[in-house]
Amino acid sequence: MDIQKRRKKTEINIVPLIDVLIVLIFFFLMTMQFKNMDVLNITPPQIETAGKDKEIIQLMVGIDTEGQYFIDNKPVSEDELVTAFNEAAAQKEPPSVLLMADQDVPLHFVTFVMDQSRKAKLPKVRLQSR
Repeated sequence: MDIQKRRKKTEINIVPLIDVLIVLIFFFLMTMQFKNMDVLNITPPQIETAGKDKEIIQLMVGIDTEGQYFIDNKPVSEDELVTAFNEAAAQKEPPSVLLMADQDVPLHFVTFVMDQSRKAKLPKVRLQSR
């Protein structure tokens, strides 16, 4: 009797391959960075009337590292600063305050400006940063 040896049929088991593929998809989904609409690199269209409705009025206050106050790049004392805030608040349209301080300025100088502007009824205080 002639017994022929039969070879087993070769099979490819794809279950482990599918498992690895699912793990890879999950990994890429978890590490992918989705972009916000805010950070898209777009060029907005030009509008000829943009920004012409209302002029932005602001009072620029600076503080250097020694604690010297400046209004529109002119040195002022604390009393002159308070007077300038009160005069600005008395205007028909009070300006916003743009506070520019060095990063090494002690905090009490910055809080003094913010506190005095609020006392003078100038609640819109913005901090300049880079």
